[in-house]
Amino acid sequence: MNKRSRFVLLLAVLAICFVFLWPSICWYGRTPKEMKALALSSTENIKSYAEANAAEDVREIKMLAKEDPTAKLEGDFAWLEKDAAKNYKALGEKVPAEMTIQAVLGAYDNELEFMNVIQAKYRDEILKAKKYYDNSVKLGLDLSGGMNVIVRADLDAAVEAQGDSLSADEIPYFKEEAMANVLENLTSRIDKFGLTSPIVRKQGEDRIYIEIPGAAQADAINTLIMGKGILNFRLADMDATAAFKEYYMRNPASTFNAIGQLMDPSIIPADTEVLGIYTKDAYGLDERVDWLVVKKDVVLDGKHIQSATVTRDEFNGQPQVAFNLDLEGAQIFAEFTGAHVGDYLAIVSDGKVKSNARIDSAITGGNVSLTGSFTEDEALNIKKVLQTAWLNVPLEVESQQVIGASLGEKSIKAGVFAIAFGLGLILVFMLIFYKASGINAVVAQILNLYMMFAILSAFNLTLTLSSIAGMILTIGMAVDANVLVFERIKEELRAGKSRKAAIAMGFDNAFWAIMDSNITTFIAAIFLASLGTGAIQGFAVSLAIGVVSSVFTALFVSRLMFDFDTDVLHSKKVSIGWGIKQ
Repeated sequence: MNKRSRFVLLLAVLAICFVFLWPSICWYGRTPKEMKALALSSTENIKSYAEANAAEDVREIKMLAKEDPTAKLEGDFAWLEKDAAKNYKALGEKVPAEMTIQAVLGAYDNELEFMNVIQAKYRDEILKAKKYYDNSVKLGLDLSGGMNVIVRADLDAAVEAQGDSLSADEIPYFKEEAMANVLENLTSRIDKFGLTSPIVRKQGEDRIYIEIPGAAQADAINTLIMGKGILNFRLADMDATAAFKEYYMRNPASTFNAIGQLMDPSIIPADTEVLGIYTKDAYGLDERVDWLVVKKDVVLDGKHIQSATVTRDEFNGQPQVAFNLDLEGAQIFAEFTGAHVGDYLAIVSDGKVKSNARIDSAITGGNVSLTGSFTEDEALNIKKVLQTAWLNVPLEVESQQVIGASLGEKSIKAGVFAIAFGLGLILVFMLIFYKASGINAVVAQILNLYMMFAILSAFNLTLTLSSIAGMILTIGMAVDANVLVFERIKEELRAGKSRKAAIAMGFDNAFWAIMDSNITTFIAAIFLASLGTGAIQGFAVSLAIGVVSSVFTALFVSRLMFDFDTDVLHSKKVSIGWGIKQ
């Protein structure tokens, strides 16, 4: 490969590394703290924030329109002029010559459409920052602070609670299903709490490992983990729902306040409340699709549910959800459904409506079937909601470790200082001992670190203290490769070779020595990364990445710099050490 091709390849590698590093640069260097806090909150919190701020902006713009409809939108609202102009063009209408507040509002069919446009801007800005975080280098608990918790699920107690309803063959399946349900419930609760990218995973047969980076209060987390989801059945008020939705369409910005409460409680009956109807989206997250007004009084508590399954309707083959009630629940349900034939009954879980079905007849015997135009996925989701109530698995916090944010900050400073100080001493030594050739080693080391961070960012890996230790070790190994090459070149120069021949022979003769040492180190790092856990794995991963990047910079980048001096700058001698006669 000639010099031009190698130079183009190097530029391409550096450009790709910059693309990988850009999210980390944007997240840690360009994103304000307030935006970081929003981006790191749960999806539900992001949505609530965007809705509340959009509603507030609409109210402010309407107030400005009342004061002076011929004025222009300025400051934070100036972007609406372009969006309004685009909307006019999309509708095939003439764009007003003077884009006043009145003209901007006239570009949208109704207030809800206008509010959705503003909400989308808030949402896109936060999700853009969140995307930067998702694609950046993460900081582990030892750097960012936070806590890790190991929770034990008492599956044997859950089996005993089922009594004689389970056969010996059904117990393994029951335990597996119960554990999966606990994992899903914990993940949902912790995400709703608005925590920073929590890790919730199964550990062994009956334990759950939870890792929560960032500042976290131990008492609040324990309450969250040990708390149980609230599931109940409530009567839906369909007339009040229709009236509310009509009101909401006319006044979307002034219906709810910033914390989701009705600004005018009189728009619904006093014995009711408005809840969102939620379903799972393509990412498995709860997504609000509609509103429903339900009675505040609970018809039936979820504790009366004994089992839940997904079946098929014998007439049309549509999925339906069947569940069984205990004796007390069956009696309550029979009396209620007999008195409310034709009404609608909602299943509410953690303040969210998961299903709303019509009562066609009195349901007796405790065997209930929820029918409707369910898809298979919707039926399975409803089943999981019902399982939250009857799969009662006692949880116990076995261990808990809290790492303060101040410790994380000190660790980061210590790690950065160790890398900078170690790199500085090595580079000073290389410049003194190998003179001008030491510059090649300096450039190679800087590019080595640049490429290592880029690879960490590309694979969304987590940076920990052990990872930093692996990087520091890599620095020493990378210099070792340069030393081998430089010493070989010095030997060839002592033998009377020319600059070009000495450099070529030096790299050729050192190649396999460098490759042998780095390949063996890479193999060891791969085994450590595969078999090790925690700090060992972090150290091994950064070491493996460093081995690859250091070989590239020592053999490819350094060689290119030597050849550039020889062929472009026409250097005849090599400044590579003391006492070398050329």
